[in-house]
Amino acid sequence: MHDDRSLVESRLKRVLDERIRPAIHPQSVPLDVGIWTAPGEPVPVAEGIAAPRIPIGVGDAWGAPWGTSWLTVSGTVPREWAGRTVEALIDLGFDANMPGFQCEGLVYRPDGSPVKGLHPRNQWVRIAAPAAGGEEVLLHVEAASNPVILDYHPFLPTELGEKETAGDRPQYRLARMDLAVFDETVWELVVDLEVLGELMAELPVEGARRWDLLRAVERALDAVDLQDVNGTAAAARAELAGVLASPAEPSAHRISAVGHAHIDSAWLWPLRETVRKVARTTANMTALLESEPDFVYTMSQAQQYAWIKEHRPEVYARVKKAVAEGRFVPAGGMWVESDTNMPSSEAMARQFVHGKRFFLDEFGIENHEAWLPDTFGFAGGLPQIIKEAGSKWLLTQKISWSQVNSFPHHTFWWEGIDGTRIFTHFPPIDTYNCSMQGREIAHAVRNFKDKGRASHSIAPTGWGDGGGGTTREMIAKAARLRDLEGSARVRWERPAEFFAKAQAEYPEPPVWVGELYLELHRATLTSQARTKQGNRASENLLREAELWSATAAVRAGLPYPYEELDRIWKTVLLHQFHDILPGSSIAWVHREAERTYATVAGQLTAITERAQRALAGDGSAEILFNSAPHARSGVPAGGARRVDALPDAPGRCTVEAREGGGFALDNGLLRVAVDGRGLVVSVVDLDTGRETVAPGAAANLLQLHPDFPNMWDAWDVDRFYRNTVTDLTDVDELLVTDAGPEAVSVRVTRSFGASTAVQTLTLIAGAKRLDLDTEVDWHETEKFLKAAFPLDLHTDRYAAETQFGHLYRPTHTNTSWEAAKFEACNHKFVHFEEPGWGVSLVTASTYGHDVTRTVRPEDRGTTTTVRASLLRAPRFPDPHTDQGVHRFRHALVPGAGVGDAVREGYGINLPERRVPGGGDVTPLVGVGDEAVVLSAVKLADDGSGDVVVRLYESRGGRARTRLTAGFALAGARLCDLLERPREGDGAGVLPVERDGVAIELRPFQLLTLRLARA
Repeated sequence: MHDDRSLVESRLKRVLDERIRPAIHPQSVPLDVGIWTAPGEPVPVAEGIAAPRIPIGVGDAWGAPWGTSWLTVSGTVPREWAGRTVEALIDLGFDANMPGFQCEGLVYRPDGSPVKGLHPRNQWVRIAAPAAGGEEVLLHVEAASNPVILDYHPFLPTELGEKETAGDRPQYRLARMDLAVFDETVWELVVDLEVLGELMAELPVEGARRWDLLRAVERALDAVDLQDVNGTAAAARAELAGVLASPAEPSAHRISAVGHAHIDSAWLWPLRETVRKVARTTANMTALLESEPDFVYTMSQAQQYAWIKEHRPEVYARVKKAVAEGRFVPAGGMWVESDTNMPSSEAMARQFVHGKRFFLDEFGIENHEAWLPDTFGFAGGLPQIIKEAGSKWLLTQKISWSQVNSFPHHTFWWEGIDGTRIFTHFPPIDTYNCSMQGREIAHAVRNFKDKGRASHSIAPTGWGDGGGGTTREMIAKAARLRDLEGSARVRWERPAEFFAKAQAEYPEPPVWVGELYLELHRATLTSQARTKQGNRASENLLREAELWSATAAVRAGLPYPYEELDRIWKTVLLHQFHDILPGSSIAWVHREAERTYATVAGQLTAITERAQRALAGDGSAEILFNSAPHARSGVPAGGARRVDALPDAPGRCTVEAREGGGFALDNGLLRVAVDGRGLVVSVVDLDTGRETVAPGAAANLLQLHPDFPNMWDAWDVDRFYRNTVTDLTDVDELLVTDAGPEAVSVRVTRSFGASTAVQTLTLIAGAKRLDLDTEVDWHETEKFLKAAFPLDLHTDRYAAETQFGHLYRPTHTNTSWEAAKFEACNHKFVHFEEPGWGVSLVTASTYGHDVTRTVRPEDRGTTTTVRASLLRAPRFPDPHTDQGVHRFRHALVPGAGVGDAVREGYGINLPERRVPGGGDVTPLVGVGDEAVVLSAVKLADDGSGDVVVRLYESRGGRARTRLTAGFALAGARLCDLLERPREGDGAGVLPVERDGVAIELRPFQLLTLRLARA
């Protein structure tokens, strides 16, 4: 037989495109359309519906960037359509390839009740089925003219990402605005042919099944009269019935499909637009659930539910009804799908606390999966946090984007830094926006790495990123794939049903230990420095506000600000979303975040100051408050002392000119040499005589690289950026500055390009660290600024702090896995150590860094260089990223063990506060081992007055210690992150003795204790 596959396949494509699909709506009449454009931000529904309209027609332009236009469409169903299904077809000027990334609409009835959302792949609104004929049609559309930021030529700089710079030129032209007959038989034929044509293309040519499908499709096309598609569609479907009824092989892969619309809480649109995206999508999905009995839809991000509840209560009522029926499934249990690399220990915990509590309070549901399909890598501390929140499963897809190494598993145990394991699944379909195309299903089957041991995977199905969700076409395709020869079996299932089946089938999968590093989007650790600094500052201020408010409530009876703290936490958690904190959103998002962080800082500072004034009492003495988890300056952790009663700082500081230029600084613990270029050429640990800086090298060296990645500008830094580097060694000014009676400082000023940098290097009496304050007035583009510290230290690994501990990364590049980690994340410190001596670099606000090692030929010593990433200047999606003044604080800590790194890291992030008052403040709680760090001290969220303490072992060893309460203690219990006691009679009850309890911790273990006050 001659091979005529290409002939039939080409015929199928043309007939579908030009004859059969157009026949889905064979008859139509135009609708009348009127428009009103809101003058500013979106208006309430009632106002939009009531506003006066002016006529607009198909082909007319509308929609300035970020504008809102209210359209009214009206018409009459022709009487001759009686008995037919009638739909309104509303095309706002859509590009079919950009669902979620351009204009969208939400349709309302005249009474203001929502009907459904409109987007490029969902333009229909059901009017009647069947129609009586003569019905009057009146609908209102809230149309958002969101500009296209990520266009066909992606990553081009655009001013459209900021409302003030986007202009007012209309973006769109109205396209189809019709009433039309919907021919369901033709629509079903289209789905039949699409499913079979897509499946056919994935089957082996030598297999009989492919040829069976080819011949069936050919017969169906022969049965279609191209001049009467509607009259012959049923006959064509009959030719396909046999091949569609042939069941799947018993060994066929099983796919659990779940309706989904991964809606970015901000990205190429601002937060306010996400509120509307969620409303459009959920309106669509609740309508689809009513008409499709097998369909199941899932949505994560408690914040998005809260938005609908506040802004679209009618839609929320439909959501609550569908949730109660078990068909609209809250997933993930987090406030947002956050970044997981950069949020602090406590913030990561609160993502689950606030997310799970919302679902429990609103729906009575506790879900057990973490749902993070699009997050840019996963920190090694996350498994313990998931487990302590009462969850046990994790789903993500993003690791499939890694550039170099293919992850070896799709289903596995993920083991965190403390030994906690979480059952984890990566969908082999490699997308969180599955549309049920044959190539996607076939890819999942071929790609699944656990064949022979497991046979289940999951497919989140629906248009996402910008929203939209599942369509009726996807559901129809899934129905045909339920049991079809040559395909995987597809079923609609809830995430929990999938995970339960997958774990039962594969109870002993392989284990992956440590972080799940994404070999892509590494620059998100640096882009948009102000957003990152605002996040870090907010986390620190929240810690202080809770600590001192709890202490003041117990000590002074000051009312605890429950509602205020709850609201602020949710604001901070929202901005940890994986396109906000990573710096990959449009300018609007980051400018708004900067303003929000400033407001949050003011509110939290006021809360802290109110509590500290209540604690300090009356008097004019100066009281020093220490919110760090370690004692310092003679003040215990979580306590306060009169300054005049504190011990004098030990030692003295000196500074003198060096021969040849520069200065020598000395505080009796460190001797620092700064040369004439303003570079640190020596840091000697005077206790050991050990030199910190590698021979012939200079530390605190600012280095500038070109930074133009191949794509994903704000997200990516490509390895080749290192090929070219400029050391910033020219100095404008080098001088000694007044640092007070107990410190010495040198200030260095440099100019480069259009920018300047001022660095202040300070030694403080009694402190074994060199403080480094950097101010950069940054006006570069497509450049990467780093601060380098070449250390005379030999080690094949280093520690980087993460949530509730630290993890180790190699300093070498033996394998492709190690080489791919050329930019990585730390929280407050990185630490390098030879046996008996180490060095830490601590930071108050930066996250990205890189580490390299070289061997010096002259002495065969190893130079280990750590470089803190300071600033970037990508031009997409924000063409003005990071322009302006930035301030950074770091400290170099020679002779440091990992415990010193932990202590100094907290110290640099939690500065002491001075308040006038009368006396000392005893800590509310204390621990007897410095390795045990208090992560949070607060009052219980339920208003009971119990004190909640979260703590963890910080050094990677075992700890036995005593936690002492500074109040009469009636009882103590171990709890989960949601402050719920461990299950079982007496579970987690700790014996109280002398207002304290004994505790034991494994390496990096976190514990939450609930302390009842007598």
